[in-house]
Amino acid sequence: MSENSDTIMINRLFNSQTKTITGGALILAISALISRLLGIVREWLLASKFGAGPELDIYFTAFRIPDLIYNVLIAGGIVVAFLPLFSEYFSKDEKEAWQFATNLLNVLLIFLILISLLLFIFTPALLKLIAPGFSPEAQARCISLTRLMLLSPILFGLSSIFSGILQYFNRFLVYGLALILYNLGIILGIWFLSPYFGILGVCLGVILGALFHFLIQVPSGINCGFSYKPILKFQDPRIKRVFVLMFPRVFGIAAHQINLMVITAIASTLTLGSITVFNFANNIQSLPIGIIGISFAIAAFPKFTKFQAEAKNGELIARFRSIFLKILYLIIPTSFLVFILRNQIVNLILRHGRFSQLSAQLTAASLGLFCFGLWASTLIPLTLRAFFALQDTKTPTLIAIFTVVLNIILSIALVSFLKEPTLFQAALLKTFKLEAIEGFEVLGLPLAFSLSSIFQFILLLIFLLKKINEKH
Repeated sequence: MSENSDTIMINRLFNSQTKTITGGALILAISALISRLLGIVREWLLASKFGAGPELDIYFTAFRIPDLIYNVLIAGGIVVAFLPLFSEYFSKDEKEAWQFATNLLNVLLIFLILISLLLFIFTPALLKLIAPGFSPEAQARCISLTRLMLLSPILFGLSSIFSGILQYFNRFLVYGLALILYNLGIILGIWFLSPYFGILGVCLGVILGALFHFLIQVPSGINCGFSYKPILKFQDPRIKRVFVLMFPRVFGIAAHQINLMVITAIASTLTLGSITVFNFANNIQSLPIGIIGISFAIAAFPKFTKFQAEAKNGELIARFRSIFLKILYLIIPTSFLVFILRNQIVNLILRHGRFSQLSAQLTAASLGLFCFGLWASTLIPLTLRAFFALQDTKTPTLIAIFTVVLNIILSIALVSFLKEPTLFQAALLKTFKLEAIEGFEVLGLPLAFSLSSIFQFILLLIFLLKKINEKH
């Protein structure tokens, strides 16, 4: 009897619905915090075991192509297109909405397998563009790891459909647990597999984490009403609508991923470990973005789509303004705090094992430069969700492409600029106490990233306000 009660209680907990955006954001923020803390443990283990050197440079570079698929086709494409359309269909006919979800799942699976096979074949050529500074041996190892990790976007693609369903029904607890389990999988790979397989063990952990991310969401998705059927209709008009909405967004996210690849390419030509320094600093600055910005954006997205489906533009505007101010209120003091405590944060997370003091100082300085644009990076996810709810993926895509071009130009210019002794170089080195340190040219990358993030946010907000005013 007691066992039965426990099972019922667990089922209720896993399938509970959040009533408000703030409540959903709180659940997501807590799960994001746990996930990010696990991410910090992951970074600590990586830094301690491998240090800022060739192993981690290879590992982070091997992530680029699988990340390209995930961000372009899944996070930036399917998730953005699926939820607004599912919301629209569900408000009219529930049966039609579930058929749409099942058919999309099957179409997506086939599509991702074909894309992954294609990239598997062209991995060597792509990696020569991404990491031209790698030695032939490093290139060969990176090719093997990249091909292995092409399994992860297939699993994430399947998972994304269930993520969209859970978001629509406000089942944020299970969605949050999926993020936690992903990091746990990587940690298991570092802890238990890397002693035997080296950096390959970490990559196996990535696949394990992606599998966990998918499996944890399936039971709750079924509880919402999902029922798998062998439907495969490529010509379904609803599937065509998904790809119509995805198409512009794919270019925007592809531009962002190309941006990261260009940054990786530039960093690969600098001091050994520069790729790792940039990635560690970027991962740490993503902590407040994930906890504050993305949590509120994900929690608000289902409401935004429902307001749009029901033509309640006034409520959409009011809700957007309210959440925007909440995020701003939280991120401004957080940015200052991270900037002030940057050295302590980096030392606590990374200054262990083979991670040197030099690498820690450069990572802390990079983190400090990320802080200048942290407020903008945190507000961008919410602003993008407002565009997606209005079923406008074209405008943010054009802005993203412009931003990426700007960032690439700034990255090249600032890295080159920092190689020459100037007043700017002297001021930057003095600010971050790096006068006697080599390899500081890498600081041009986070500075360029911050400046371009600010420009992107300003443009997004201007065009969003213009679009809302036209509709209102």
